[in-house]
Amino acid sequence: MFVEAIEAILDDRCTPQVVRAIEGGASPAPLWNAISESGFLELLTPEARGGAGLSLDALFPVIECLGRYAVPVPVAQSIFARAVLWSSGVAVPQGMMTFAAAYQPSGDGHMQCALTPYGSIADAVLSDQEGDLVLLSCAQARREPSGVHGSQCATLRWDRGVEPVARIAGGARVLHACGAVVHAALLAGAMSRVFAMTLRYANDRSQFGKPIGKFQAIQQQLAVMAEQVAAATVAAELGFDAAGAVPDFLRAAMAKARTSEAVTSIAATAHAVHGAIGVTQEYDLQLFTRRLHEWRIAHGSEHYWNRVIGETLLASGSGVSDFAREAAASSSPS
Repeated sequence: MFVEAIEAILDDRCTPQVVRAIEGGASPAPLWNAISESGFLELLTPEARGGAGLSLDALFPVIECLGRYAVPVPVAQSIFARAVLWSSGVAVPQGMMTFAAAYQPSGDGHMQCALTPYGSIADAVLSDQEGDLVLLSCAQARREPSGVHGSQCATLRWDRGVEPVARIAGGARVLHACGAVVHAALLAGAMSRVFAMTLRYANDRSQFGKPIGKFQAIQQQLAVMAEQVAAATVAAELGFDAAGAVPDFLRAAMAKARTSEAVTSIAATAHAVHGAIGVTQEYDLQLFTRRLHEWRIAHGSEHYWNRVIGETLLASGSGVSDFAREAAASSSPS
């Protein structure tokens, strides 16, 4: 029900033309207002607080859908941020909220949140400051673009630092788990869109009198691509398997590690099959493959999360098979 509802909005309000316009500096307010006024920001918020009170597993297809449309506003982050703040008794600010990996001193002594997804447009950011979760206003921040074409990622820098609006002691672990599963689900959605575009192009584009998708070499590439998308999607969904509204940290690590790992193969295959047209500004493929590469490193790449998983395995004293089986065992209420 929620997926169909958000798709109806995105079909009308989040076309590739709108994505390009917002990337180019147009106001995100019309798209943001259409989504927020429809109540989607409160999907994880408890019913007692006026929200939908969804379980994490029910939320997964909604976040995946946002990835399939390359939504250029931090809807997924805001859904989780609002739920985390409500559960901690912190007043929820208005506007767009995003996640940053760390709030820390910069090289020149100021404070910053480096390379923050949606940092170019966010109103507030949740970040990790020495293990605490802090809520920061972006009103006084200087936004320094990443320099990547079309990217909404920016470093947020406060010249004199800024006192957090709120602080949740020891809450950074929750932030990192939420950041991991959000980007894993967005990646899964964008990957499925890229695969669908690539498969359609292979069936439509003809060479030597037949669709290129009929050639064995292309079929092999598409088969491997399909396997990667399926594995990444299953891993991302595993990250949303938790009994409460907070993701399990280890499953979140596995979800982000596996989805990030699949990015380079999927994006490379998509562009190889499309040929030169795939990198053109006018063609939509680059809207999604650029986000694959950006979301791959957002809140930790596969290298970061694989290390987290490896350290957890070594600390557990279990064998690899037992560790994997126990980590993947469902925790959802029966």
